[in-house]
Amino acid sequence: MRIRTDLALGDAATGIQTGTVSEPSVAASGSGLFVTGNWYATHSPDMGASWEFLDPFTELPADRGRFGCDQVVLRVGRLWVWLLQYEPPRAGQNNIQRLAVSSTGRPRSWRWWDLAPSDLVRSWDKVWFDFPDLGLTRRHLVLTTNVYDASDRWVRAVVVRWPRAGLTKAGPLPHEYWTTTTAGSLRPVAGAGAGGAGDTMWFGSTDVSSSSLRVFAWPDSSPSVTQWSVRVSPWDDSDYDSVGPAGGEWLSRADDRVTGAFRVGSRLGFAWSSGRRADRPHPFVRCAVIDESTLDVVAEPDLWSATGPWAYPALAPSVSGRVGMAAYFGERNLPALAVGALSGFPPRSGGAVPAWEMATVARSTHTPTDGKWGDYLTVRPHPSRRTSWVAAGATLQGGTNRRNIEPRVVVFST
Repeated sequence: MRIRTDLALGDAATGIQTGTVSEPSVAASGSGLFVTGNWYATHSPDMGASWEFLDPFTELPADRGRFGCDQVVLRVGRLWVWLLQYEPPRAGQNNIQRLAVSSTGRPRSWRWWDLAPSDLVRSWDKVWFDFPDLGLTRRHLVLTTNVYDASDRWVRAVVVRWPRAGLTKAGPLPHEYWTTTTAGSLRPVAGAGAGGAGDTMWFGSTDVSSSSLRVFAWPDSSPSVTQWSVRVSPWDDSDYDSVGPAGGEWLSRADDRVTGAFRVGSRLGFAWSSGRRADRPHPFVRCAVIDESTLDVVAEPDLWSATGPWAYPALAPSVSGRVGMAAYFGERNLPALAVGALSGFPPRSGGAVPAWEMATVARSTHTPTDGKWGDYLTVRPHPSRRTSWVAAGATLQGGTNRRNIEPRVVVFST
């Protein structure tokens, strides 16, 4: 594993608006980067040599509520796509997810569309969106998000798709949606290249009670979503404790939401954080690879260690089809950012068993004051290097609070 670029983002890039639950996202063009996290956004026109800070609280109007937290960025064709989650303007009201696009990524260059729950169903007027992600197919930009009620109880998950062609045009952006009340925190698969995941968006969710993955497919050419339940090896969704050398904790927020998913050829992969179990002394990353035509599980290349926990995996294929990962590892139970790739993939009869080859990028010096980390990090295929990826993460340097968070952008390759 080769680390080609390791960029630490300073105060000028982040506006000193970092959080220990850092939730970083990154998008890359041939010459630029766009990076977000709690609660900053920043653009580099020269692959990190310089940065332009964008304040997500003020860059776009607060006419439908105050900016909240979650952000996702993606490169779609020649556009930077920026999704921002807002707070409800008043208690008991809807919030919005705001989809913004720009050809340059620079401040004051954005146009946008807003989506509230009541834009999908009029009676959804006292609920709010949370935990979004974006995926891409040949014809659509796809949003997955949870919906909560006024008492912060999960009520459903929603998938929305917009035509990619509409992103380049002014005026209203049409949408389609699908919803379920039986599976939450849906994660869309990442693909490689301009066509994203291809002609079908797949997404998945865990069901620990039945040791199953719930897998869904929404073809570009169809208005309907098909779903299946796929049995996988069991995992635990409770025992995530990881106490640091000074008694600090960093996994108190961890759970078994799918945080990484990919599609390569006819293979689908999903990864999530598991609590420890009898044969694995620390929390670890569960991973299942499925054949999309048969829905058979063809490999389960978990990532685990006898010396520390793994958590918060993000997955994406490179343009060449190799699967990359970004995740956190507890070195001496201090969160370290690591990246790597899956060897022996795709699995072949009689061939090597797929396994993760990981390299540590940066190590934290402390654990967060409140024990909270996560909820996700990001890895993308590099836009111009066929065997490389771009990842975003963070570590704590020199202290325990949000001012000690140091976001990082990493370019790595096999």
